[in-house]
Amino acid sequence: MNQPAETQPQVSLAQSSPTVGTFRERDGALEWSGRQETLRIEPWGPDAVRVRARLGGPVLEGLPGALLDEAPATTATVKTEDGRGQLTVGALTVEVSAEGLIRFLRTEDSEEILAEDRAHFWWPGSRLYTAVGNGHHHLEQRFAAYDDEKLYGLGQHQHGRLDQKGLVLDLVQRNAEVGIPVLSSSRGYTLLWNNPAIGRVELAHNGTRWVADSARQIDYWITAGDPAGGQRRYSAVTGRSPMLPQWAAGFWQCKLRYRTQDELMAVAREYKRRGLPISAIVCDFFHWTHLGDWKFDPKEWPDPAAMVRELEELGIKLVVSVWPSVSPLSENHPVLEQRGWFIGTQYGPMAHADWPDKEVASTVQVAFYDATNPEAREFVWSKVKENYLDPYGITAFWLDACEPELKPGFQENLRYWAGPGLEVGNAYPAENARTFYEGLAATGEEEIVTLNRSAWAGSQRYGAALWSGDIGTDFPTLRRQIAAGLNTALSGIPWWNTDIGGFHGGDPDDPAYREVMVRWFQFGALSPLMRLHGFRDPGMPLGPEMTGGPNEVWSYGEEAGAILERYLRLRERLKPYVLDVMRAAHEEGLPVMRPLFLEFPDDPAAWSVDDSYLFGPDLLVAPVLTAGATARTAYLPAGASWTDAWTGQTYEGGRAVTVDAPLDRIPLFLRDGARLPVAE
Repeated sequence: MNQPAETQPQVSLAQSSPTVGTFRERDGALEWSGRQETLRIEPWGPDAVRVRARLGGPVLEGLPGALLDEAPATTATVKTEDGRGQLTVGALTVEVSAEGLIRFLRTEDSEEILAEDRAHFWWPGSRLYTAVGNGHHHLEQRFAAYDDEKLYGLGQHQHGRLDQKGLVLDLVQRNAEVGIPVLSSSRGYTLLWNNPAIGRVELAHNGTRWVADSARQIDYWITAGDPAGGQRRYSAVTGRSPMLPQWAAGFWQCKLRYRTQDELMAVAREYKRRGLPISAIVCDFFHWTHLGDWKFDPKEWPDPAAMVRELEELGIKLVVSVWPSVSPLSENHPVLEQRGWFIGTQYGPMAHADWPDKEVASTVQVAFYDATNPEAREFVWSKVKENYLDPYGITAFWLDACEPELKPGFQENLRYWAGPGLEVGNAYPAENARTFYEGLAATGEEEIVTLNRSAWAGSQRYGAALWSGDIGTDFPTLRRQIAAGLNTALSGIPWWNTDIGGFHGGDPDDPAYREVMVRWFQFGALSPLMRLHGFRDPGMPLGPEMTGGPNEVWSYGEEAGAILERYLRLRERLKPYVLDVMRAAHEEGLPVMRPLFLEFPDDPAAWSVDDSYLFGPDLLVAPVLTAGATARTAYLPAGASWTDAWTGQTYEGGRAVTVDAPLDRIPLFLRDGARLPVAE
């Protein structure tokens, strides 16, 4: 029941509303009410709470978000005394002042790990609601800044920074820029902004601010502990990835694009003729009759059943590209339009992008199915099942352009089944992955993986692998992928990869690019997923006839090709280890690609290493990231001994070492005597 504060604390008259709020305990949660605002803090798993705040009424249930419907059971205590409220759940204690300001403390020593901060002594406070109409607000949540804090996660970005303190990041989905609003801090907390609204996060030196352009309430989740513990608890409340299928741990071959069944099969057969390991090959875009038909064009793919059958005999999985966009020429367009299963708009026509299609000389206005609508998801899956799974047994799909790739990207004009574009737009890629996960699961399929160009919090529970999008093909771009992959790993997405060699160009006959390819291929072999892709020179204009230059391991000359083959075989030898690490992702939520501090949080130097990483717990990888380099300096974390996997020399941790790195060698170090089949 309502309890007025027992002692009326002193409140500064300088504040905009010096009102003492009211505390109460409700169903194990702590609630504060004041100034027409309701604040609710409730236990949400061990050492964790969920915080929701709303202006103008009680907090709302059932809004779109990343958290699973049921919170893990946990024990908590709630106290309201001396004009303050307090909730303790394991290692995390939350204090709320009489005026509704929140502090998060480490229970064992009451040390502050994060606290709300007023923007100004008068107005605004730590939580700002600016009405934008129809019960929605422009929301701002402010926290204090700490000089010694380092911040990681937030999805995949191409800025090249591992520690993102000092940056402003848009919370929006774009090709190669993936907004996943989960943050890990060196101060000992992990925070999920549980809101798919378009917005931004500002990690400034004078404060941290989360912004939603239009939403109905503030909603976030926070847990106390080191980053590894944070990953375990975060994945428990947003869902863990399935177990990676064994085939997916091997080498994936693709290029932009194999135009016909004969082209694709010729490549698959050549890999087998050469005795090279290959686990998957990709049938990319424009294999369809029309965009949105979701079926093979029989003129170019005359016998998919024979193709799949022969690939299976060769031990190769076929992965097929499926886009969420639908051409007006597609046989499915009238049904989707009539039943309201496209993404709508607030103003203007339904079309969202210009795109080439077959049997038309110019681009057409394509729409996107609304993946937030369960009926639309069921319809799209029914067509995929009818045209790929049922007749041919195809179960692996590449979900390209799933941001969705709008042109232009005016989210404020979009209307989804789940809500206005500004409120729910970031959730689209996760809901698109859900279409395929739930569809495959309903057929009894247990091995589920999709390759996605975008993702959101919780995508991992739908078997979504993320790749880093359409990126450049030079050493600076390769360098940026290390931070991109590590921050993705700390965003709860364990299955990640790049287009080996980059996407936009690259001449297989250019010696300088061959060096880029070799070094990138080495990195790719020690990535969670290993996949060769790209739009190689000479390219062609965008359209149904397009393809890029050759992009197979033998396309890069005798010297480079021999090195690429060596790393194909290394990946094959490491597959049992890769699958062990993937099981840790499935069972514990720990990422495959790990920043050094995830395993060595007590080593201060490990928190700043952004050019190497741990592949699982036992293998430190130091990719060569500059042209012409024949040596590499790498930091080895304190608290372990490290053995050069190529030479057998052992070093004590806590120091940087320089080792030889000729073109055919990526520096690798084994932890504490670990035995892995690196050397042939």
